Amino acid sequence: MHWRLDVVMNEDDCKTRRGNAAELFSRIRYIAINILAKDKVFKVGVSRKMREAAMDRDYLASVFAESRVS
Repeated sequence: MHWRLDVVMNEDDCKTRRGNAAELFSRIRYIAINILAKDKVFKVGVSRKMREAAMDRDYLASVFAESRVS
């Protein structure tokens, strides 16, 4: 999982240092990768799914609906 976090989300380049913010952002990234990896509608890699979700609100809504996240 660390490889995915580093390659897809550039986790090692994160400059967040205040308090436990770095750990919290890491957990958010971990959850996001898991949600996108479980998506079966758009059959491409996680980084492409991330870009698609950023550009298309309908796709983002379908990912959240499929994962039951509100």
